[in-house]
Amino acid sequence: MGVSGCISHNASGELLGRKYFIHVLSLLLLTPSVTAQFFFATPLDCRKSCVCASNIISCSKTNLSQIPTELPTFTAVLDLSFNSISRLKADWTPYRLGSLHTLQLSHNGLHFLSTEAFVYVTRLRLLDLSSNNLKQLDEFIFEPLEKLEVLLLYNNRIAQIDRSAFAGLMNLQKLYMSNNQVSRFPLELVKERSRLETLKLLDMSGNKIKLLPLYDLQELPAWIKNGLYFHRNPVPCSCELYGLVARWYSMELSSVSDYKDEHTCVLPGSAKEKMVITDLNKVYLNCSEVKVMKRESFLEQFLVLDCDTRQKNVIKNWVLPGNMPVSSAHETALMLADGSLQIGPLRAEDSGIYTCYANGETFNETLYVTVVVFNGTMSGGLENLKTAYTTLVGCLITVVFVLIYLYLTPCHCPCCPGQDLEKTDGSLHSSTVSIANRDQDDTGLAFSYKPVDFMEEQLKQNGRLNPIGEEDEEWQGESTERLKSDMGLVRSGHLYSPMVV
Repeated sequence: MGVSGCISHNASGELLGRKYFIHVLSLLLLTPSVTAQFFFATPLDCRKSCVCASNIISCSKTNLSQIPTELPTFTAVLDLSFNSISRLKADWTPYRLGSLHTLQLSHNGLHFLSTEAFVYVTRLRLLDLSSNNLKQLDEFIFEPLEKLEVLLLYNNRIAQIDRSAFAGLMNLQKLYMSNNQVSRFPLELVKERSRLETLKLLDMSGNKIKLLPLYDLQELPAWIKNGLYFHRNPVPCSCELYGLVARWYSMELSSVSDYKDEHTCVLPGSAKEKMVITDLNKVYLNCSEVKVMKRESFLEQFLVLDCDTRQKNVIKNWVLPGNMPVSSAHETALMLADGSLQIGPLRAEDSGIYTCYANGETFNETLYVTVVVFNGTMSGGLENLKTAYTTLVGCLITVVFVLIYLYLTPCHCPCCPGQDLEKTDGSLHSSTVSIANRDQDDTGLAFSYKPVDFMEEQLKQNGRLNPIGEEDEEWQGESTERLKSDMGLVRSGHLYSPMVV
C-alpha cells in the first residue's frame, strides 16, 4: 500500500512537471521575439526595442542578452548599457562598422571579452566597459583600437592586467581603472620610453595597490602628475610618501588637491588604522619640510630650470630676478627649445627668483623657481681641504725637525761628558761666543748676545761668511786674535748667555 502510494505520488509530480514545461514552451512559441532575445541575437528593431536617431542607436535597458544584428554601417554611437550581455564575442558584428566611434556596454554583467572583439570597430574613440564583471585583461586585447581616446574600465573585478594589454593605444588620453582589485601600479603606461605619449589621465584609485614607485612618480612631468590619481589605496605610511603628496599638493596638482582628504595611508600595526597623508608630519612621523622649486648651485656652474607646467602644450616665457625679461643681452641666461631656462656660468648676483609664465588653451599658469648660488666653486671645499692637509703636514715635519735638533744633535756644552773643548777652535760657534764676550766691559757685565749682527757684518764681505782667498791680511790677523781670545774665555769657564751678571 505504501509502495503504491509513493509511486502514484512520483507519477503525479512527473505529470505536473511535463505540464509546466509544455506551458512554458507554448508561451515561448507564442512570443518569438522573447525566444530570440534569450537564445539567439535578433535583428535590430528601431520601432520596439531600440531607439534610432539618425546615426545614433540606443538599446539601453531593453533586457538584451545578445547584441542585435544587422546594425547599419553608418552607426556612429551604439548604446547597449543596462542589459544582460555577459559575453562580447568576436562575431558580434560580422562586418566593419567604419563610422562607429562610441560603444557603451556598461552595466551588463559582462565577464568575457574575445581577443578579436574589436577587429571590425577600429575607429572607436570611446569605449565604456564600466560596471561589469571583468576579472582580467589579456595581452593585446585593445590593440586594434588605434583611434581610441577614452577607455572606461572602472567598477569591475579586474585583478590581473597583462603588460601588453594597452599596447597599440597610440591616441589614448584617458584611462579609468578605479574601483577594481588591481595590486600592481601600471608604471609602464606613464614612464618614459614605454608610456602612452598622449595619456594625460590615469585613474587607479580605489584598488589594492600596496606599493607605489614613489621615485619614478616624482620624476614624471607635471602634466602627467596632474592627472595621475592613486588615492584610496592601502599604501603604507612613510616620509617618502608624505613628501610626494605634499609636494604635489603645494604645486596645486588636481590629482591631489581635488582629493586631499582621500589620500590616506595605512599606519603600522595590526589595527590597520588609516591617516590622511598630508597630516603625517603633524601627528605620526617627523618628516622634513617639503620645499618646492628651490635650486642650489655653486659659482661657475651651469643650471637648467624646468618650467614644469600642468599642461603639456603651452607657450612659456621666463622673467629673471629684478623683473628682467630674457633677451640676447644677458650672457648668462638662455631659453632652450623645450621651454626650460639655462643660466651659467653662475655668478653670485644670479641668485634670486626666476618666474615662468605659461599660457595654455584652458588656463594660464605661473611658476616660481628660487635659485641660490653659493659663494664658492664645487671644488672649493676639496681645495681648502688639500690646503689644510698640506699645512698640517708641514707643521708636523717642522716639529719633528725641531725635536731632532734639540735631542739628537751633538752636545757642545762643557758639561757634556767626554767633550773635547779644543775641537771648537775655528768654529762659527766659537766666533759668536767671542763676539758676545768682546762686548763685556771692565765691570764684568755682558750685553745681550746678538748673533744676527755678526752674520750681517760678515755678509758685507763680498756676500760670504768666510771669504777664503781674501787678500786683506789685517782681517785674517784679527780673526786669529779673536779665536785665541775665544779659547781663553772657554778655558776660563766664561760661557756666553743672553744676560750674564
